[in-house]
Amino acid sequence: MEPIAATVRALERLSRYGDQSAARALEEMAAAAQRLVPTCTGISLTVLDGGMSVTLVASSDECALLDAMQYLDGGPCVESVATGEVVDVDEEDALDEGRWSMFSRASAAVGVASSLSMPIMRSGEVVGGTNLYASTPGAFTWHHESLAEALGAWAPGAVTDADLSFDRRREAAETLSRIIDQGDINIAIGMVAEGQAVTTGLAHQRIREAAARSGLTEAEVARVVIAVRRLDL
Repeated sequence: MEPIAATVRALERLSRYGDQSAARALEEMAAAAQRLVPTCTGISLTVLDGGMSVTLVASSDECALLDAMQYLDGGPCVESVATGEVVDVDEEDALDEGRWSMFSRASAAVGVASSLSMPIMRSGEVVGGTNLYASTPGAFTWHHESLAEALGAWAPGAVTDADLSFDRRREAAETLSRIIDQGDINIAIGMVAEGQAVTTGLAHQRIREAAARSGLTEAEVARVVIAVRRLDL
């Protein structure tokens, strides 16, 4: 698993200030996860920032896009960080139950069949979480404890040492996406507004926040929204 471009930029920025923990954590967590679950195709490290979960690093574009869909329409990571509980999801079951529609459909579209979200605890409080994605159903069922033990050694340090605020992530994402396909964004705004029964202004705000929190551009999030909604047609 190789980090996405936004993750590489984030890690380079941290490294300039002598912080290597996030880079080491992502590499070691990805390697440990794949040793335990060979079909694991992606992993992300989430931090709590201002009461909201924000993707610090992700191992693939698909992983980052799935994180974005969670921030936009709910998902296991959001639930895990909010409750402090492990959330293991078979995406087919999630679709059948009507849970997290956009996240579930996006998962199916990129070949993710199961996911596992685990909270990262420090002094009894949730400070972040890890999200793992696999290409086979039930891939994480028997590995909760072993994954928690393997990943927990690195995750808390990376979360504590990382200095990527929500506003800085938003600014970076907007700077890197000056040239965007406004047509796709407008279409996605309409789809989110209709699907969530909100105004277009609030729909646009949610897309912007999902993009900033996942380290993606508005256009990238918009294209996933369009693709997911078209699956319903």
